[in-house]
Amino acid sequence: MGLEEQRDVETDVYQPAEDSQLLAEAVCDRLEGADRVLEVGTGSGFVAGRIAAETDARVIASDLNPHAVRQARGEGVETVRGDLVSPFRDGSFDAVAFNPPYLPTDPDNEWDDWMERALSGGEDGRAVIDPFLEAVGRVLAPDGVVYLLVSSLTGVDEVVERAGEEGFSAVAVADESFPFETLTVLELLR
Repeated sequence: MGLEEQRDVETDVYQPAEDSQLLAEAVCDRLEGADRVLEVGTGSGFVAGRIAAETDARVIASDLNPHAVRQARGEGVETVRGDLVSPFRDGSFDAVAFNPPYLPTDPDNEWDDWMERALSGGEDGRAVIDPFLEAVGRVLAPDGVVYLLVSSLTGVDEVVERAGEEGFSAVAVADESFPFETLTVLELLR
């Protein structure tokens, strides 16, 4: 890949960072007997690829960003372009993993590029998390589980409360502290 192409990829697709690592590890550690797993907002395909490599599950990924879909497919991940869980049938996944855009962002900042969409969670950091929590139950199998990465900047308690409103109980299954935030993986069950 030429330097120019590489630069385009780096600016248009969220690349794996500590949050990706934490989510991938938490899911791989806890996933038992899941046949079908969806990773929403796959970005580079890193988390979906790890789950596919380390478990027996069939892993499908989705992303709104066409550059991300292309990159994840290039990594061998079965990827669908779509918004959150909208492309998928009811009850079709045993587990759903999501590392959402969670950084609280000043409302004066417009959605001007794919990278900002990958990071910005709106004014309270939950602009993508809330609609996800509303929609994800539909695609879960009866005993399905959701693994959602949340930052202390987003308000973990608020996310847990919102998940409760959608009928989920939430338990923190992994976390990691950094100078500016703590990242937590929530396991959501109905």
